Amino acid sequence: MLKIKQLKARIAGNDILKGIDLEVKAGEVHAIMGPNGSGKSTLAKVLAGDPVAEVTGGEVLFEGKNLMELPPEERALAGVFMAFQYPVEIPGVNNAAFLRMAYNAKRKAQKKDEVDPLEFDAILQEKRKVVEIPEDFLNRSVNQGFSGGEKKRNEILQMAVLEPRLAVLDETDSGLDVDALRIVATGVTRLKRPDNAMILVTHYQRLLNYIVPDYVHILSGGRIVRSGGKDLALEVEEKGYDWLTEGQGLRK
Repeated sequence: MLKIKQLKARIAGNDILKGIDLEVKAGEVHAIMGPNGSGKSTLAKVLAGDPVAEVTGGEVLFEGKNLMELPPEERALAGVFMAFQYPVEIPGVNNAAFLRMAYNAKRKAQKKDEVDPLEFDAILQEKRKVVEIPEDFLNRSVNQGFSGGEKKRNEILQMAVLEPRLAVLDETDSGLDVDALRIVATGVTRLKRPDNAMILVTHYQRLLNYIVPDYVHILSGGRIVRSGGKDLALEVEEKGYDWLTEGQGLRK
């Protein structure tokens, strides 16, 4: 599904990614871990098409297409979804209407008929229950006045509605208390299917207690310095990152 070859990128003139190689297949969950400044969020930004990240080398293929040639909106329509570390507030834009417009944009791209508000409400109610989202989320402005945990839950509701092929979750666990983490992680797990894949960017093992990854990759200095199974995350939890990053050019 996703093939990354020797990906290099910079932000504000600073080289962050220095040669990332990664392959993600359908049905897989990959966790990207690493200390601050290692390039985890930059990798997520590159995949989503954030213009702040300048790609300086390498290749990213998504289902055979050169992802780097597509603007962000076309990546989204192709099935790439990103849950932001800091979801933005959109005052005055009704959450349910926002989701319906996004849902219909995807259907239009797939040459399917758009759904009317009544049809979409039935879809939305079903998705809301799957990811345990309170009904009052739907009629509020997008993320306006939401707590940090509510914003993350709203991101998962967007993911449930749009049913992406590849979901990139950038530190979805940050700022969540224990209960919010469990709800968000349970929602994400319920959205896992054999025909989709997920990349989880996270600092901590605790998210992976709920969403068990098939592979764990450790980034340091803009490169993947170690890959393994779920036990690698447990080892990091016990030992920290120093034993993996020593001599790898970790940026302080």
